[in-house]
Amino acid sequence: MLEVNLPRLKESLLELADIGFNPIDKGIYRSGFSDADMAGRRWLMQVAEKDGFSTEMDGAGNVWLGLGELTKPAVIIGSHLDSVPAGGMFDGSLGVMAGLEVLRVVAENNISLQYPLRVLATAEEEGRFGGMFGAQAVTGCLTPEWILSAHDADDVFLADAMRAQGLNPMDALDAAWPPDQIKAFLELHIEQGPVLESEDIPIGVVEGVSGVFKWIVHLKGKADHAGTAPMHMRSDAFMGLADFAHEIQRIIDEDGTDKSRITVGKVELIPGYPHTVPGEAIFTIVGRDMDEEVMRELATACERALRAIARRHRLNFEYKEVSWLGPRYCSKSMIALMEQKAAARGWSYKRMPSGAGHDVQFFSGMTEAGLIFIPSVDGVSHAPDEWSHWHHVEMGANLLLDCVLAKAS
Repeated sequence: MLEVNLPRLKESLLELADIGFNPIDKGIYRSGFSDADMAGRRWLMQVAEKDGFSTEMDGAGNVWLGLGELTKPAVIIGSHLDSVPAGGMFDGSLGVMAGLEVLRVVAENNISLQYPLRVLATAEEEGRFGGMFGAQAVTGCLTPEWILSAHDADDVFLADAMRAQGLNPMDALDAAWPPDQIKAFLELHIEQGPVLESEDIPIGVVEGVSGVFKWIVHLKGKADHAGTAPMHMRSDAFMGLADFAHEIQRIIDEDGTDKSRITVGKVELIPGYPHTVPGEAIFTIVGRDMDEEVMRELATACERALRAIARRHRLNFEYKEVSWLGPRYCSKSMIALMEQKAAARGWSYKRMPSGAGHDVQFFSGMTEAGLIFIPSVDGVSHAPDEWSHWHHVEMGANLLLDCVLAKAS
């Protein structure tokens, strides 16, 4: 069996981690289409060119590294280079740099492949502007209206951020690949959760990516003086929010599965003053499951609970569904291949869902697609102390190599 060069892969990951690194909080700052993000993309192209691989940045800001002419459908290895603010060094970057390492191993061993290889470093996967922009571009899931209307939490528009980096936003529409040009898509990623480490399993074979819905909820009551308004006469919006928080586990127990998740992640209380009863609570609800029918049942249960709570506390209730993405499943043939190759190396593995979104979900509808997980220490991700042990990095990269060779040979 061929092996990746771990010291070389480690060196590449550490070099990339210096781009956007903040020495104060030890986090990495490479938000989509920021200066640091684009510097990371240029660095990757320079490294790949020195190794003799073709490089290209498409109209969406995706970076492509190539080995072999595109006379046949390509086997694509993909993940992302952007990060959340104060992120870690493995999220996304591992999959891209492991892909580059696969190209290096194939090239230095003069392996003859039937299909060309491409490594894809997607742009803006972390959702600064509300999507997975690079993967959506390649799979033809963008519209001009979405490109021009998308903006971040600071009201910076995607189109303006792209123009600031010398990119024409409408060129992203030309980045789409026809399905018949893609042989397969593979992604290696850290789990970003505690399951593999807690069960001492080195490899996760991902069955699919959970569907997710996002709401913005308004509970509207009446602001009042915190000292003079009797407790039983208040229309306290926060109490409505607190009651809903206590309902979440019941909703999952009654209408969900062991894969269900409901999260209140962002809350704003108005007027937000210590001596004033909150007259309005604005908060997000994000629900997830691997079954779209279960997602609908969870959403219905959330709405029913909130209406009852609003009546109890004399509140007005309204919500807006910001997004709804159904579950996406990895190819059964790719799952079987990953399990076969892991078993051939004598490694234990676990079939598992991904609660977090990944680039692979956009490719799963147009080609054979698979996602490999390796353990995250303490389940931490999206934080400076995100870490995966190097021996797990090596195992994941070797499994990726084995699967790529099987699909491209």
